[in-house]
Amino acid sequence: MKGIILAGGNGTRLLPLTKVVNKSLLPILDKPMIQHCVEKFTAANIREIMIVTGGEHLGVIAEFLGSGKDFNCSITYKIQDTAGGIAQALSLAEHFVGNDNICVLLGDNIFESPLNPLSTIYKGEYAFPPYAFATGAMVILKQVEDPQRFGVATIDAGRVIKIVEKPKIPESNYAVTGIYFYDNEVFDIIRDCRPSGRGELEITDVNNKYIRRDAMRYAILDGWWTDAGTHESYQKANQLYKESKDGNKSNSNGQDLDCPF
Repeated sequence: MKGIILAGGNGTRLLPLTKVVNKSLLPILDKPMIQHCVEKFTAANIREIMIVTGGEHLGVIAEFLGSGKDFNCSITYKIQDTAGGIAQALSLAEHFVGNDNICVLLGDNIFESPLNPLSTIYKGEYAFPPYAFATGAMVILKQVEDPQRFGVATIDAGRVIKIVEKPKIPESNYAVTGIYFYDNEVFDIIRDCRPSGRGELEITDVNNKYIRRDAMRYAILDGWWTDAGTHESYQKANQLYKESKDGNKSNSNGQDLDCPF
C-alpha cells in the first residue's frame, strides 16, 4: 500500500497565518501539520509516499521533508498546477501508485488513532472469510456536532447508502474524514467524473460512484479527529494534540473503532 498526502490549497481561511507560511507547515504543537501525516504513514509501515501540492508551495515543503530519509520513508512530489479539486489532485498520483492500493490523507486532518487498524479493516482481515486482497474503497467516518461542514454519510445495515457534501439538513452526523482507502481503479473513476458547479472534481462524486458499484465500505474512527483548516479548528487541533501528549482525557466524544463487517 502507498500513501498520498494532498496538501494543496492556499489556506485562505487561515490568513494571516498563511501569508508567509504554507498551511501544511503550520505547527500542531511541536511539529508541522504535514509531519503528522508522514508519521501516521510510517507508523503503519507505509513508506512510499507522494505529496501533491501547488507549485508555489513545493519548495518549502520539499526543503522541510526532503527525500524522506530523515523520516524513514521515501517521498515523491507532484505539482498540482491549478486548483481542480481533491479528486483532480489525487489523479496526479496515478503513475506513482501503479497497481497498488492507496491510503489518502488530506494534509490538514489531524487525528489520534493509528492507521494500522484501519488498513487492517480495508485489507479484509476482520472479515469472515478474510479477503484475499483489498478491493473497492473505504471511507473513515466520525460522529461530529457540526456535520453541515463536511461530507455526510448515510449508513444502513453496515453499508454506505450515499454521501452528501455539506448538506443543509444532514441525514446523519457521520462526517467523512480526510482519510480514504482506494484500489487503483479510483483513477478510472476519476476520469469518469465531471467538474462540479464550482469547476472542480469532487472526491464526494468519486465516493458515490464506488457506492453505486456496491464497492464502498466504512469504518468509524476511534479517538479524536479534526480538520485544521480554519482558525477555530486549527486551535482545536493544537488543544487535542496537546491533551493527547499530556495523557489527559479530551472531550472529543471518542468511540471504539468499529467495522460493520
